[in-house]
Amino acid sequence: MPHRLMLLDTASLYFRAFYGMPDTIRRPDGIPVNAVRGLLDMIARLTTDYHATHLVACWDDDWRPQWRVDLLPTYKSHRVAEAVTDAPDVEVVPDALEAQLPMIRRTLELAGIAVVGAAEHEADDVVGTYASQADLPVDVVTGDRDLFQVCDDGRQVRVIYTARGMRNLEVMTEETVVRKYRVLPQQYADYATLRGDASDGLPGVAGIGEKTAASLLLKYGTLEGLLEAADDDGSGLAGPVRAKLAAAADYLKVAPAVVRLVRNLELPTLEEAGAQLRPVTGDARAELERLAVEWNLGGSVTRLLAALDFRGQA
Repeated sequence: MPHRLMLLDTASLYFRAFYGMPDTIRRPDGIPVNAVRGLLDMIARLTTDYHATHLVACWDDDWRPQWRVDLLPTYKSHRVAEAVTDAPDVEVVPDALEAQLPMIRRTLELAGIAVVGAAEHEADDVVGTYASQADLPVDVVTGDRDLFQVCDDGRQVRVIYTARGMRNLEVMTEETVVRKYRVLPQQYADYATLRGDASDGLPGVAGIGEKTAASLLLKYGTLEGLLEAADDDGSGLAGPVRAKLAAAADYLKVAPAVVRLVRNLELPTLEEAGAQLRPVTGDARAELERLAVEWNLGGSVTRLLAALDFRGQA
């Protein structure tokens, strides 16, 4: 079977699992396990349906890096539960989900699934680096549109988009990004900068929505090209658009660096990370099966083990 790498935007998936399954699913001691169950089932299904041979659960070592906040203070500011000095801010995460994160890490570890994060960077940057540097086809699983930046038909990099739920997954390629948004994936960061994104605290340029942003990038290619046209009286750029760009000048100086993925992190190689999927054997399998009972994980562990058995033999 040809090798194929799957990169998980892990937080995106466990949040979806948490909100998609009732938190009445609990361990005997009362701690919810709905996110654990849901995530394991997602991994089992995704690796099977999309024929992954390698898998990395990309992790938010810092969900709101200070260097991004220094550039744009509004970045994810509405999601801060507590500001912390000299450490990542505490994100608003329901207590019932927070309690499950150690269980998620433990089950992934026992299953032999690589978990990779990077200091002062988000999971998106880990995804961006692996997707840009991998020498095999890549599927990125996320509910975050910003990761459409990595789509590349020539390199066989696509996004499995979860925003409409696991029953309505969308496979986003370079072609589908262009058809849906009228911009190329390599223009998507500039498009998001212009349009803004309330979920990330990006104000965008007032008066420039999705259609206008796409049409401007179609004509001028990049945000840099657009701003050059705004400074050129002979460019033909409409006066109202010039005024809107001028009003957002300070924002436009910093936002692109915030929105663009980092693609050159020093990360372990796929081999070093242990990304190749293999059957779980020995003590690890016995411990995982024990925890499945102790933590009331139902059939989720059984389905994950079966998927890894099959992937490892394929």
